[in-house]
Amino acid sequence: YISIMLVRTLASRLSKVTTTKTTTATQRCVRSFSSKGKDWIPNVSLDTDLVHGGVVPDEKSGAILTPVYLSTTFVQESVDKYLDKGYSYSRTNNPTVTMLEEKVAKIENGAGAICVGTGMSATASCINAFMNAGDHCVITNCSYGGTNRICREQFVPLGMEFDFVDFSDPANVEKAIKPNTKLIFSESPTNPTLTIADLEAISDIAKRNDLLHVCDSTFATPYIMRPLDHGCDLTIQSLTKYYDGHNVGLGGALISKTPELFERTKLIQNMHGNIMAPMTAYMMLQSMKTMGLRVTRQSNSAMKIATFLESHPMVEKCVYPGLASHPQKELADKQHRNGLHGGMLWFDVVGGDTSAIKLMDSIKRPWTLCENLGATESIITACAVMTHANMIREDRLKVGITDGFIRISVGIEDPDDLIRSLDEALNSIV
Repeated sequence: YISIMLVRTLASRLSKVTTTKTTTATQRCVRSFSSKGKDWIPNVSLDTDLVHGGVVPDEKSGAILTPVYLSTTFVQESVDKYLDKGYSYSRTNNPTVTMLEEKVAKIENGAGAICVGTGMSATASCINAFMNAGDHCVITNCSYGGTNRICREQFVPLGMEFDFVDFSDPANVEKAIKPNTKLIFSESPTNPTLTIADLEAISDIAKRNDLLHVCDSTFATPYIMRPLDHGCDLTIQSLTKYYDGHNVGLGGALISKTPELFERTKLIQNMHGNIMAPMTAYMMLQSMKTMGLRVTRQSNSAMKIATFLESHPMVEKCVYPGLASHPQKELADKQHRNGLHGGMLWFDVVGGDTSAIKLMDSIKRPWTLCENLGATESIITACAVMTHANMIREDRLKVGITDGFIRISVGIEDPDDLIRSLDEALNSIV
């Protein structure tokens, strides 16, 4: 009897730990990072936050960089003091990952963030956190191909419903709402067509209908636009892209506007076990420091390249949010900060798909034919067979992603070199 009572007492104590200590563990470990060191001047800029973002020198050694904690588990002083230091097991929290999560939340102006293994993991975490069987989601009809596929191939068979809608007109979103709708899923600018969603208008629709609004803002980056500033409840980032920016690491983030939403996403991260590896988090903490420099350079170069392409006789159409010809230029200027519109653009060439594929196959360096985007290296991508091959072909063609659709991600090379290579490739397809 005594043994049974001891077990019950211990179980009760651990249950209280789970419900009280776990929910505040991340906040405590964040305070442990940010409460030490010299005082900061108030109201620093986003560029300064990208470099520092609450990171302080290591208390014991004075190291200016957050250490890499490769420990699976963390020693507890006693049962009563379980989680007093904020850490128990690295599937739940790890000091290096926590610092990245805190920094990402700060940059995105959120209450908290989870950092996971890939951008797709962040997308899956969002849907798993806020939808159940029988629930409905209004989602953009043009998004990263993996987002479209996971909705169709994994979540629909589990009993969820998705309507893929043109988000360029908020009225379309409102019309698609059903009694069982729980989530509105936007992407702005869209991958790869660069359609802009009016986030404030769509967020207003979400609030009127008591729905959550999540936006994948990977193309924009927080340096250009923060969805939470425009009324969204959640932001998705593929950290692989502009946060990493060097074709080095994979990662994703789901950022929450409120502590309650963050608590839910943190539980999902723990249950799924998809937390980012500490070494990757360490690398991201370093690479994101130059995001502002890179995105500014990439945006300016993209504008120069788009202007060149739009005037080239072998180009039928070039789409970039910075061009006056973009159908949503006014919205892009309103929603994007500092006159920057990112490093992504696309174009069609004379001769259709055959000529486009010929160009992608023959273009010379510094352009590189591959997947990924947002990196220092300039990338040219055949979306139909790479990033969006998993879309249903009819759906892909409806949103304008033809077999010869050319998407380019502008890096940080000399834009004149990139233009010379494009010019030579365009002139060779005659």
